[in-house]
Parts: sequence; C-alpha cells; structure tokens
Amino acid sequence: MDQQTERALGDAVETLGTEAREVAESTLRKVAAAGLPTRRNRSLTRGWRVALVVAAVLGVVACYELATYFVAYTDDAYVRSDLIAVTPQVTGRIIAVQVVDNQTTRGGEPLVTIDPEPFELVIAQKKAEIAEATAQVDADHDAITAAQADADAAQARADLARATQRRMTALSSSGTVSRETLDKANDDLRSAEAVEAASAAAIARARSLATMHQAAQARAQAEMARAQWQLARTQVAAPGDGTISNLTIRIGDNAEANVPLIGIVDAHAWRVIANYKQSYLRELHVGQTAWIWLDSQPWHFHRARIAGIGRGISRDPAPEKLLPYVAPTTDWIRLQRRFPVTLTFDELPVDFSLYMGADARVVIFP
Repeated sequence: MDQQTERALGDAVETLGTEAREVAESTLRKVAAAGLPTRRNRSLTRGWRVALVVAAVLGVVACYELATYFVAYTDDAYVRSDLIAVTPQVTGRIIAVQVVDNQTTRGGEPLVTIDPEPFELVIAQKKAEIAEATAQVDADHDAITAAQADADAAQARADLARATQRRMTALSSSGTVSRETLDKANDDLRSAEAVEAASAAAIARARSLATMHQAAQARAQAEMARAQWQLARTQVAAPGDGTISNLTIRIGDNAEANVPLIGIVDAHAWRVIANYKQSYLRELHVGQTAWIWLDSQPWHFHRARIAGIGRGISRDPAPEKLLPYVAPTTDWIRLQRRFPVTLTFDELPVDFSLYMGADARVVIFP
C-alpha cells in the first residue's frame, strides 16, 4: 500500500471516530432531556424507595402504638361459665332418668333415680335392731331396779349385823353373854357384809350392761339415720339452674358415690375471659367498661364490666395448676405473655343464649 492510500484511510478513521463521539454525545443529551434513568439516576431512585419503605414501616408502627394506647383490643377471648359436676352420694343402679341432653333444668328438679330398695331393706333391719336395743335397755332398767332393792336389803341386814356385833362385843366384855354368842354375831356380820358387797357389785354390773346396751341403741339409731339419709339421696336433683351437658347415662347404669354423673352448665355464672397482653394491664382496672363481640352472634356489641384482673399465670403448660396457663405463642409467632381479665355482662336479653367455650373479642377504651 502506498503512502497516499494510508493517509486516506487514516483520515477516514479519524472522521468516523469524530462522528461516533458526536452521535454518543447527542444520544446522552436526548436521554437526559427525555428523563430516562441513567446509572446515577437509578441509584438515586433506589435510595428514595428504601427511604420511603422505612418511613412507611415506622409510620405503621407509630400508628399501631398510638392506637393501642387509646384502644385495648384482643381476640384471644372466650365465653365461660361454671360446670357443675352432679355427683351422687350413694352407690346403686339407676332405675330412672328424668332429663335429656341439652335440657334446661332448674334447681331442685329431679335428674335421675337410684334404686331405693336396698336402702329400704337396711332401714327395716335398723328398725328391728333399734327395737331390740330398746327392749334390752328397758330390761336393764328393771334389772338395775331389782339389784338396787337387793342392795338396800343387804345393806339393812349388814347394818343390823354390825349393830348386833357391837352389842355382843360390849356384853361379852362384861361377861353377860358367852364367847360362842359373840362368835356367832361376828359370823353373821361377815356374811351380811359379803352379801352387801355382792349386791353393790350386781348393781355396778347391771349399770355397765345398761350403758353398753344404751350405746348399742344409739349406734342402731345412728345407722338408722344414715340409712334414711342414703334413701333420700337415691333421688338425685339439680343443685342449681343450668343446662344439661353431654348426658350419657342410661337406665340400668350403675351410679358410683362421689363420682361425677351429670354435668350442668350454670345459668347464672356467665362471663368472658379475655387474655390481654401484659403491656395493656397498666391501663385496666376493675369496674371499667368493655365491649364484647361474640362470634356466636356477630355484628352485635354487648356492654360489660371488668370484674377481675389475673395477678398471676403459670409458665408451665402442665394441667391442673392453681394458676392459669395462657399460651404465649400463636403458630410460629411468639407473643407477649398474656393475663386473664374477667368480664361480666351488664345486661343481656332474657332469651339470649350463651355458649360455654365460644370465641369472643373484646375492646376496652382505657
């Protein structure tokens, strides 16, 4: 290639480079004028987005804290009443069931009847034992009277023998009576005193027998009273107003003494247990007004009052504790410890139905 050709090619390359730079600069000016994101602009936009997200999160947290300062709300609440465990006090076969499951009952109404015949037979036996013991006590009284009469006679004979012996002793000293007469007076005195002692022992024995038979009579009367008490307990009645729950007994079943037989949901002990986070407790107090939403009757708010605030909970989930256990977690999210707050309704319609264990929601305005 000659020098002229090389110079021509160099000029062409330089011309193309100049044009390329001009095109690039023109493109950048157009991009800037159109507002299209450059690398720097994209960095600035991302920073603003992060700042906006952080500000939004902080705003939500601030709004939540502000709301919870004026509103104490929980959906961890449920309806509760007392479950009366009706327990028979005697053991026997059930011969009648006067109620059905879910029936409303009033205090004193019969629930079940236990076969009374075994207790009636015991009462008949105790009547016979009382009659026998009474006759024996009467006989003991007669025996004591007879023994007392014998003792009185023996004492009189003994007094006479003592007086005779003293007189014979005095006469013997003066030589008026013989020695044989004095010896006979001494023998008569010893015999009379022996009879007197035997009579006193007979009285003591008769009185001891009377005491023993009186105790037997008292025992028979006590057993009679117990048998009558057991007979009266064969009719199991409702201890209070409520609703029969989960009735499973049937005629022919065996009732065991001191073993729960029927459950009754108390009609006069309805309340709501609301488990509140510990951060709310400082704003709550007894007598404060609350509003309850029952899931069994949605879209209705019921006015209530705080009747009590739990002062302690158990951190051990084991059952049968004196302190209630309130679960601090829901699924995998760990929550604050919660304390039970007891709420009682101000007023409910007469025909309004509550359900033990139903979910509820509570709002309190501290």
